Amino acid sequence: MRRLITNTFLTLDGVMQAPGGPEEDADGAFDHGGWSVNFWDDHANQVMGKTMGVPFDLVLGRRTYDIFAAHWPRVSDDEGGKPLNEATKYVASRHRPALDWQNSVLLDDDVPAAVAALKATDGPELQVHGSADLLQTLIRHGLIDEYRLWTFPVVVGTGKRLFADGVVPGALELVDSSVSTTGVVIGTYRPAGALTVGSFALE
Repeated sequence: MRRLITNTFLTLDGVMQAPGGPEEDADGAFDHGGWSVNFWDDHANQVMGKTMGVPFDLVLGRRTYDIFAAHWPRVSDDEGGKPLNEATKYVASRHRPALDWQNSVLLDDDVPAAVAALKATDGPELQVHGSADLLQTLIRHGLIDEYRLWTFPVVVGTGKRLFADGVVPGALELVDSSVSTTGVVIGTYRPAGALTVGSFALE
C-alpha cells in the first residue's frame, strides 16, 4: 500500500493558487501569483530537500504537470531536478495530451478509481504538488493520507482554496511542525476521523 501525500503552499486565508508566479494560474482573474517567492529561506530549502530526499512518484494535475515539465528537464543535474525527473509522473487530464517528460503516465478517466488502484500497488510514496483542481477530487474521495501544508504569512482575498466549498468535515492530527525565519508555518497533518463538536456554553 502506497501513501498519498500532498505538499501544498497556502496563504493564511487558505488560497493555494499560483504561489510561484503569475504565469502558473490566472483563472478567475487572479492577479497575486508569486505570493510565496519572497518568503523562501534556508529552512524552507532544508524541509523541501527532506521531502525530495526519499523515493517518491508524483500524482499531478495537467496544469502543474505542464509547469514542471517546462522547467525540471532543463535542470536535470540540480539536486531538486534529479528526483523529479526520475520519478514516475501520473497525470490526471480531461484530454489526451502528449506527455513528453520522461516516465510520464496518463491516468484513466476515472481518476479516483485510478488513484485508489495506484495506492494499492507496491512502490514509493505518492506526492501531489500544486494541482488545485485534482486535489479537490482526491479530498472528496478520501484518498489523501497526509497533508504537508506550508502556510505563508500573506492574505490574498480570493483564489483557489485547498479546502474548497463542499469539503467533507473532518479532523486532522498534527504530527510535525516547524517555522521558517520568514514566518512560514510548515505543518504535517494526517486525517483523524470525523469532526467532533462541543460547546463552551454554561449549562
